[in-house]
Amino acid sequence: MGAGGARGLYVGRRAAALLAATLLALLVALLALAALYGRCRQEAPPPPPPEATVASGPNAPPGPATAAGSGAVRRLPRHLLPLHYDLELWPRVRPGQAGPFAFVGQVNITVLCRQETATAVLHSSGLRNRGAATVRGPLSEPGAAVEVARLRQEEAGEMAVLELRGPLRAGRRYVLQLGFQGRLQEDLDGLFLTRYIDQGRSSMLIASQLEPTYARTVYPCFDEPAMKATFNIRIVHDPSYVALSNMPAIDISEMKDENGSLWTVTTFNTSLKMSTYLTAFVICDFDYITRTERGNEIRIWARKEAVKNGYVDYALNITGPIFSFLEDLLNVSYPLPKTDLVALPDFGAGAMENWGLMTFQESSLMYLPSDKFTSRKAMIAIIVSHELGHQWFGNLVTMSWWNDLWLNEGLASYFEYLGVTFVEPKLSLDKIFYDHVVQPVLREDNEIGVRSLSESEENIKESFSLISLFDSITYNKGASITWMLSGFLTEKLFIRALTLYLREYSFSNANQDDLWTHIQMVVDAQDEVHLPTSVKQIMDSWTCQNGFPVLTLNLTTGTISQEQFLNKKNENSTDSYNNTWIIPISWMRNGSSQPLMWLDKSSKMFPEMQVSESEYDWILLNVNLRGYYRVNYDQLNLKRLANLLENNPKAIPAVNRFQLIDDVFALSQFGYIHIETALELTKYLAREDELFIWNVVLLNLIPENLESTLKNYEVYPQLKKYLLKRMLPIYHYYAGFIHQNVDALQDDYFAQQYLEKLFATACWLGLQDCLNLASELYAKWMDNPEYKIPFLIRRTVCCYAVAVGSDKEWNFAWEMYNHTDSTKEDKDILLSAMSCAKESWLLYRYLQYGLSDTLFSSNHTSIIILYVMTKDIGHRIGWEFVTENWPLLSERYGKELLHNVLRVMGRYINTDTQIQELQVFYNATLEEDEQVATTLLLEFTRFENMERRELLIKVANWLQKNEDD
Repeated sequence: MGAGGARGLYVGRRAAALLAATLLALLVALLALAALYGRCRQEAPPPPPPEATVASGPNAPPGPATAAGSGAVRRLPRHLLPLHYDLELWPRVRPGQAGPFAFVGQVNITVLCRQETATAVLHSSGLRNRGAATVRGPLSEPGAAVEVARLRQEEAGEMAVLELRGPLRAGRRYVLQLGFQGRLQEDLDGLFLTRYIDQGRSSMLIASQLEPTYARTVYPCFDEPAMKATFNIRIVHDPSYVALSNMPAIDISEMKDENGSLWTVTTFNTSLKMSTYLTAFVICDFDYITRTERGNEIRIWARKEAVKNGYVDYALNITGPIFSFLEDLLNVSYPLPKTDLVALPDFGAGAMENWGLMTFQESSLMYLPSDKFTSRKAMIAIIVSHELGHQWFGNLVTMSWWNDLWLNEGLASYFEYLGVTFVEPKLSLDKIFYDHVVQPVLREDNEIGVRSLSESEENIKESFSLISLFDSITYNKGASITWMLSGFLTEKLFIRALTLYLREYSFSNANQDDLWTHIQMVVDAQDEVHLPTSVKQIMDSWTCQNGFPVLTLNLTTGTISQEQFLNKKNENSTDSYNNTWIIPISWMRNGSSQPLMWLDKSSKMFPEMQVSESEYDWILLNVNLRGYYRVNYDQLNLKRLANLLENNPKAIPAVNRFQLIDDVFALSQFGYIHIETALELTKYLAREDELFIWNVVLLNLIPENLESTLKNYEVYPQLKKYLLKRMLPIYHYYAGFIHQNVDALQDDYFAQQYLEKLFATACWLGLQDCLNLASELYAKWMDNPEYKIPFLIRRTVCCYAVAVGSDKEWNFAWEMYNHTDSTKEDKDILLSAMSCAKESWLLYRYLQYGLSDTLFSSNHTSIIILYVMTKDIGHRIGWEFVTENWPLLSERYGKELLHNVLRVMGRYINTDTQIQELQVFYNATLEEDEQVATTLLLEFTRFENMERRELLIKVANWLQKNEDD
């Protein structure tokens, strides 16, 4: 869920030091920028207000918390423990109704009083009271009740407080009875309504998304993960709909409302003990397909049209086998009698693991039977496998609180890759895991201020909203350290420990120390795996510290040292960080695997790693990338590894070749090594046949956001000569498939992921064969609109065919864009392709088309402008168009468009004159404080670009010296 970090050797950071003298102005500017752009990083939203001190004692009132729906961190008093909910929901919705919509309900919560109290405090947000709240009990005294003096709503704290005229007594059970009503919104959180088209008709459905803290917006409850209870759920709905919840329906009856209108009442079986965020509700007019796996009835629900066309068949075919695989692997049975998977046409969360009723964004669950390629299957299998992993990690055993969210998401993210490679065995687990999980989070987990994986509860309260915890640190770093843990324990011991953990905490909650304890128990019961210290000490060094280490190896002495991987170009980044990790080091020498080593202090000598003078004596650390760290080799070993790659690249495992490339460019970007050292490891590339390795090379040498600007630098002809010489073997290999039989690539996952980047780079570098291929395939399409350009390179073909063509090719793209049968994906490809034209008049006409209300919807105009501005000849044309038409554009898009334009134009700023040109325009359109922010941002961008130019001169000089190697 988290966005990937920045890539590319051309992005420098030293320029920040030049702005130190303007620190005060920069602080003002940042505030202005926040107002200007209205943007805040999803992974680090503004901190909630501090929690008020709560008085102790039975009558302590709840304090304030964050605003409703934001993931409030205010904890409930522990006086009452929920045991069981009787919940009725009645969305007052009829088919075709225009709205506004509402729902009503009644919840009766059986609670155990653990400490005497005269208030009952539970969560409620955005709900209104319906009728009088009552408290029955103690239940041991028939007919007894406690009078409610007042029901007070505290919206700021998302609380409902029942002030009682008498105390609830410790050790007794009571029933809190509350009627409620709320608005049914179309915002995809809580209980929501969404509209869609099925079989040509407009329809609507109701669904829920309650994680992390939206259950309280649907019904009053004890909305914390550790406050588990059982649920009896009843849903009242229109008779034309079907209602689904966590458990199977046990009764369907009818009732009439106050107007005599008929409604259906669906009653569900009692649930297992679970957290409130896992309760789920769907009311829809869908069809389903079904199969039974080991007594578990699995149903996939979707639009009738999608079910009829077989779009969810693949999801059904893999769900049962993944369930069985995880049951067998973990040796813990799935406890529910049924599982529904629902494909929602519009769903903000992507997918949600609700126990017995999983919900998915429709595109995450549907596969066209005519699609022969595995990448789409793999994506579906990854998402389904992740949610099935949650049935054990999250649903059966839930983290005690959100600060250990990685116990849910990190473990599910690890097991999703085991599940997907089980049902799609042609996928390479280590390659796909490092490419999709480890490498992206290493790119992100290196900034000052990035949180640790397991934060203290106090830090969460002071610094984060709960929703911000659903980021790549939780998912990808959690999965990465799990991958590392499984590696040094062995999978056999790791799974054995997980089985104990799951059995111990089933239908309950755990924190990470509970997991470490059960792993330690398994380690202590055997003598094959020996650890340097306790599991807790090892793993806390990875979960309780932010960032990760870089290991530096000196082959002459055999010494390995560690330090936190931070940007050395930033003078402030290394001042106060002395973190150390307990690091498992898998390694090989001269191609032979060696026993696992441990680095448990800042520096340590390993005599086994001292090498001889022979150039064939080399060391490779982090074999198969089981460790979550980077490696910085000394010059001696890097030279030997570079020679090995040139002579026998397959001597190094593919994932380690990937790691070597990724590490050296990251080390160069962060100031550990010179760029020339990183480039030495690219000489061998003519012998590299792995696309996922080529992809990381190209993303570092030619970052996607700089393709248009690099042609303006003298490095371009040098890069063209150097790269094409090395790209030709792999290019011609795949071009052969494109020419003769592209279906033969249907099982080549990385071709489906990365062939587009390879071909786009070849065309960008001016390879005539690539340009000819693009023109040839596009001409076939023009001759026969039913012809399908291979989707693996469709975007590249359309762009470069328009680029080397005339208005004839452009006009055909325009015609096909307006074709009624064009898919959304096709339209986006064509929107981009039409901006690739090399004729200025075509680009200007395209921009004019973009202003037309009849040719485009208003939201497409800004997309067209940005597409044009990112092309090498389009940025000036686009800029002039924006300045000439700003009154109209401002009315449509406001200052958000300014932000995007500035981001694109910033790539071209190298001189004071260019800054002044942009500043004149922004001064005429922005308020004074916003002008200050923009000036600083432009200055910062110019310094970045100057630094990039210096770096590119070094790259060009190196390429010139090595072009014949």
